[in-house]
Amino acid sequence: MERPIALITPTHRADRERFALLCESVDRRLTGYERHYVIVNDDDMELFAQYAGPRRVILPCSRFLPRWLRPAPRFLLRNGRRVWWSFRSRPVHGWHIQQMLKIAAVLQLPEQRFCIVDSDNVIIRGFDIGAYAGGARSPLYVARGAIGADAPLHAKWIASGDRLLGLPPSAFPADDYIGNLIVWDKDAVRAMTRAIEDATGVDWFLALCRTRAFSEYLLYGQFVRHTPRLMAAHEIVPQSLAVAYWDEAPLDRAGLASLLDGASTSKIALCVESFSRTPVQAIREATGLAAASTPFAPRLTDSAAA
Repeated sequence: MERPIALITPTHRADRERFALLCESVDRRLTGYERHYVIVNDDDMELFAQYAGPRRVILPCSRFLPRWLRPAPRFLLRNGRRVWWSFRSRPVHGWHIQQMLKIAAVLQLPEQRFCIVDSDNVIIRGFDIGAYAGGARSPLYVARGAIGADAPLHAKWIASGDRLLGLPPSAFPADDYIGNLIVWDKDAVRAMTRAIEDATGVDWFLALCRTRAFSEYLLYGQFVRHTPRLMAAHEIVPQSLAVAYWDEAPLDRAGLASLLDGASTSKIALCVESFSRTPVQAIREATGLAAASTPFAPRLTDSAAA
């Protein structure tokens, strides 16, 4: 491993049970990383304090957000979602805040290379993330030609990325860079935010707050692919590290078993999106973590003590 790897997980109280399962799986099965940074709302810090450990650091989102962006009181939800207020843009939903927090965290935290692991993920087998992501060239996940012009969300995100980065309109089908356990390099993120500011004429945070539809992963991928210097520092990876379930219908135990049985050995994580409302206990059992029946407590494993 040439470059130390840190993990980043933005999360919130509604995903706490899933996040706890992620932590268990990371501590038991993932090696080769230096720190696991967890970013939560300031008023959730006390709730998540118990998950801190030898290599897991809980951080408040205010550390990474500009002062002009403030969370609305929790009782003022919008369509069931937390919003952030600003006099410089329309209200911003928590989902967009989490995307921006990933970018800001990479810029501000000390490591050079980061693996972003959302709290919907569970590590399903032993894996050295440092061997995968710490080499001279950073892995760039690409699903070639996966986005059609009629894709209801992704096509809009591609168009937003083109505008934010000052790129010519993308041709369709376009490549997709959205996945799980996505690796970013600080130099690329720093250059990407400068490009956004050059193209929009405003701070990158404000530019994203004023954009209604965007994807942080598409932004990164689009920018790297259009920047020869950065593309030379990345290696195209055509397969995701995770087997993912994106549908809204909840999975039962049989459905989870079928999903895992069909996963190749290259898949080291399972991602079942929280909006599917698949029971966490069912995911726990399917991924072999059901024996951990006591409340989560960080374990100082051999790798954690290193």
